[in-house]
Amino acid sequence: MDFPTVEAIRANRARLGDRVITTPVRLLVDDALSRAVGDTTRVWLKEELFQRTGSFKPRGALSVMLDLDADALARGVVGVSAGNHAISLGYSARVLGTTATVVMPKTANAFRVQVCRELGATVELVENVHAAFARVEEIEASEGRTFVHPYEGPKTALGTAGVGMEFIDQVRAAGEELDAVIVAAGGGGLTAGVACAVKQMSPSTAVYVVEPEGADTLARSFAAGSPQSIDAVRTIADSLGAPRCEPYSYALNRRFVDEVVLVSDDQIREAMRLTFRAAKLAVEPAGAASLAALMYPLRQRLEGKRVGIVVCGANIDAATFAAQLLA
Repeated sequence: MDFPTVEAIRANRARLGDRVITTPVRLLVDDALSRAVGDTTRVWLKEELFQRTGSFKPRGALSVMLDLDADALARGVVGVSAGNHAISLGYSARVLGTTATVVMPKTANAFRVQVCRELGATVELVENVHAAFARVEEIEASEGRTFVHPYEGPKTALGTAGVGMEFIDQVRAAGEELDAVIVAAGGGGLTAGVACAVKQMSPSTAVYVVEPEGADTLARSFAAGSPQSIDAVRTIADSLGAPRCEPYSYALNRRFVDEVVLVSDDQIREAMRLTFRAAKLAVEPAGAASLAALMYPLRQRLEGKRVGIVVCGANIDAATFAAQLLA
């Protein structure tokens, strides 16, 4: 299969320009973290929560939309999302001078819906994520809008690969190499891009993908050897709640990812608490999933290693954040 080369990833990142930012990387040194992951484990954070719109999503959306011709761009875009991709479409449409319609499940966090509308996106709420994909097809057909998939496709992976490329570059600039990178999967678009970049730039670095137990589409797909679906999303990490794997992102993950591990909602909450205490970051559940993987299923295997954690997003309101920390 074709996959983004490092040269193509760098060229695409340059094309995105200041529409996205190169997010910070930090070596996290903290006693509570050491107790949770081991005294000799060095943890580097790629703080993608500071990306424009609060998550990595504009990297992929803009990579798709910058290739639209003038007529297609004028007709606008449509997407489906529980929040972060919807927000990124609103932002991307605004900076490119067009419009976005986003279809969201009615269970979507009200704060994220509000942010979408503030960015100028038209929001439609439907029963669930399966209904959302069906409604997107109707809008695409009736209004001529371009469907920007939340996680599938070569251009999306080309954009998300920028996270992995930057991470390796930034840690190397600090004089270190990473033994492992951990990144959370929803549909697999971020993990595909990150793994593709990391493995080409640093072949000896292991790439682990983490999913919630209640949204394990990629784990099921790896086990089956083909893209699989789930009937419902059952996790607090709604940003990781993709209903199915898609062929391109699945194939890219299969080629470059070493292993998929699962974490429980309670483990994610513990990681949210530790992220808040040790890193002083208030993240959504998805943003803590990678640390949860290091704290639990990967702790013994990665103890004493240099581990990169992708903190993928932080679109959460104060009340929901507090409720999860206190749960």
